[in-house]
Amino acid sequence: MAAPNEITIQQLLRLIGTPNCPQIVDISIDPDFADDPHQIPGAFRHLHGDLPGLFTRLNGQPSSIICQKGIKLSQGMAAQLRSAGLRSEYLSGGNYGWRNRTQAPRILSAILPPMDQGHSIWVTRYQPKIDRIACPWLIRRFVDKYARFLFVSPAEVIGVSERYNAIPFNIEDTFWCYPGDTCTFDTMLDEFGLRPPALDRLSTVVRAADTDNHDLAPEAAGLLALSVGLSRQYRDDLEPLKAGMHLYDALYRWARDGTEERHAWPTGKPS
Repeated sequence: MAAPNEITIQQLLRLIGTPNCPQIVDISIDPDFADDPHQIPGAFRHLHGDLPGLFTRLNGQPSSIICQKGIKLSQGMAAQLRSAGLRSEYLSGGNYGWRNRTQAPRILSAILPPMDQGHSIWVTRYQPKIDRIACPWLIRRFVDKYARFLFVSPAEVIGVSERYNAIPFNIEDTFWCYPGDTCTFDTMLDEFGLRPPALDRLSTVVRAADTDNHDLAPEAAGLLALSVGLSRQYRDDLEPLKAGMHLYDALYRWARDGTEERHAWPTGKPS
């Protein structure tokens, strides 16, 4: 029987990428992490001895605690958090179990964005529509839950990046851009190592909509229409980003679970 404060790898896999995902806290010790410097998507590292600091960082939110094997470090921390009234579970099997699970994505720590006071800062061109909404969605759901995004005039992206230590994206001649016939969303999936089937399927739709190549995916026409509509509905670029998070949450669930579902009316109509 599973422990009441245990979460399985399969359960956590189903939560990652959704708005219901708990805070994922990796408290593995430095030597263990140095031997295998990868993180579960969305996880942040924290010293196992800094319980007060973790209380502050969680700010009352539920958490999944991870150590190398899912034994004393993570079980002890989850128990302490639960004793203080916070919902917390430890990951059964820990990082070792996750590493050995087929199609369980891991991100190389060296590619993760630098943090400034607990969050990363990104900057791109204003008036986002497709790629510049899809990329922030990916970052917040799989990389940094609290990432902040700055939208500025195209000519000022690099200057703002330099002065505010923000990471430029979806701008030519930068690391996070769009080589060839792909888009920045593809670049981020490849660099972060996030190519499970659902994200791979979603990337085809994003690329088709963003590059006006709807033959790649018929869903691209709908994504384009919704994206243009959102961009014209709001004046403040942060508003379509907020609404777009819900849009891409839905698209991700379609890509993960719903591609086989069809709808026809009337129901008795011959196929």
